[in-house]
Amino acid sequence: MGVVYHSNFVIWFEVGRVELLRQLGFQYSDMEQQDDCHIPVVDLKVRYKVPAQYDDEIVIRTEIKNVRSSLLHFSYEVFREGDRTLLATGETTHIIVDKQLKRRAMPEKYMKAFTHRTSTRTTNS
Repeated sequence: MGVVYHSNFVIWFEVGRVELLRQLGFQYSDMEQQDDCHIPVVDLKVRYKVPAQYDDEIVIRTEIKNVRSSLLHFSYEVFREGDRTLLATGETTHIIVDKQLKRRAMPEKYMKAFTHRTSTRTTNS
């Protein structure tokens, strides 16, 4: 059919989220390894608008919608690069936990970064 499988959008959300962290000056692996701060997804919503086709170049716009001491909420828009068609929108909610999966407060350096910068744009194909 030439249509991108629906679960790829969830992967693209993660790509957008990881790139946002990088643009904020750190990597998710730094959060885990250096600060025992993990951000598992606890809620996920996807709204499909138009199918992505094989070989489409896409743009993922990722925004931080809400930040609390032990919660992060992101929103996403996925566009086709060429004609800027909106393909899907979505949201993820994450809690902050340690490696034992016990809820904890986000370290201050990440809290400052998340409240300072709220969006990024990532291109993927």
